[in-house]
Amino acid sequence: MTHKTMSASDLAQHVDHTLLKPESTPADVAALAEEAASLGTYSICVSPSMLPLALPAGSTLKIATVCGFPSGQHQSQVKAAEAAHSVADGAHEVDMVINIGAVKSGDWEYVEADIAAVRRATPSPVVLKVIIESAALTDEEIELACRAAESAGADFVKTSTGFHPAGGATVHAVRLMARAVGDRLGVKASGGVRTAQDALAMIDAGATRLGLSGTAAVLAGLDHLGEESGPGSVDVTDGAY
Repeated sequence: MTHKTMSASDLAQHVDHTLLKPESTPADVAALAEEAASLGTYSICVSPSMLPLALPAGSTLKIATVCGFPSGQHQSQVKAAEAAHSVADGAHEVDMVINIGAVKSGDWEYVEADIAAVRRATPSPVVLKVIIESAALTDEEIELACRAAESAGADFVKTSTGFHPAGGATVHAVRLMARAVGDRLGVKASGGVRTAQDALAMIDAGATRLGLSGTAAVLAGLDHLGEESGPGSVDVTDGAY
């Protein structure tokens, strides 16, 4: 059983403040960046076509983008080129989608090679996160996908695009992923994390980053939850949410 005390500012530093809706405009993205800066999030995550973008003056925000999104069914060389272009346009982090069909067919050599192609195109210090679409996978597939991501040199494994009909992040999937990668890789929970309770449950299960679109509401909810344990903080107990 684990226990953590988190403030809203602590939690914000785990957040990729995200806007990936197809109808998003440059004005929407500019507003996202301003909101992220005011909330103190770690980064913003936007579509590649929104890059390059200007961050608010004095901001320390990182810029994340997506690759092979949302299906993952792009050719590896296309994913690699897209990722490299995004980095040239100012992205610090790339969240790529693996080929789910290759996972389902058990072609782990292809899965690893696909990730490795993007890794070669975006060498460190670029952070590479690998979206495995965990809701569409079995427990065994989740664990094997995490191993493939680690073998290919990824920095994070990530649950979901948020666009798959099977659903988004679950506590169960995050626990499996955290167990598979240990402290060697980060774990990002994304897709359907909409409340403070959701966010805390994911952190407690092993998530080290959260992909949120409703960040302000989540942080406000954390402050509300923390009223009994002190201003802006909450004691999180494994299994409490």
